[in-house]
Amino acid sequence: MNYVLDFTPVIDGLPDLLAGCLGTFLLALGGMLLAIIIGIGGVVLRDSRFPACRWAVKAFVELIRNTPFLVQIFFIYFALPLAGLRLDPTPTAIIALGINGGAYAIEIIRGGVQSISKGQIEAGLALGLHRALVFRLIVLKPALRAVFPSLASQFVMLTLTTSVASAISAYELTSVAQRIESETFRSFEVFGTITLMYLVISWMMMAFFSLISARYFSYPVK
Repeated sequence: MNYVLDFTPVIDGLPDLLAGCLGTFLLALGGMLLAIIIGIGGVVLRDSRFPACRWAVKAFVELIRNTPFLVQIFFIYFALPLAGLRLDPTPTAIIALGINGGAYAIEIIRGGVQSISKGQIEAGLALGLHRALVFRLIVLKPALRAVFPSLASQFVMLTLTTSVASAISAYELTSVAQRIESETFRSFEVFGTITLMYLVISWMMMAFFSLISARYFSYPVK
């Protein structure tokens, strides 16, 4: 094998690759925010007194967790326009990531909610607190504290899943790398470099979630 490494295309394309990293972070952030909203809303509806709401959430979770993410993003990007809903690649990617992450967030958060004793909830209601306030202060915050490590791990995975958005040409790291590779044919150098970049992104996300955990979800050290 006489292959000679040449990282010149990678060095020349480094500004574009760093911009692609920023695109990855923005997709991940948008997807995570939407996933949190879907997760919390889904937990509320999952335990609703209305059977239709409970079954709708169950069906949503089963559908999303048991179908490939690539199929989901293709459905939103290619199938929905046939129904009159056409989205650009970036909004499509954010919505698909949010829906996918939200299905997992529902089950993770619900597990934390179920760990809260009914006595605490009844005590809050007995003190005259509104049900919404009881849910926010007595149920949701302790539940998020309990499941935050699992939720953080899921969101790190969601960040790496942004690479699939390159299939619809959303602007993120993998799509930039594919363009550079197609122009230079330096596959080993380009994809080897972004492998390391994704590793750094994962470390940065884990460090970020550790800071969030220490700031908002850890008991004070005495």
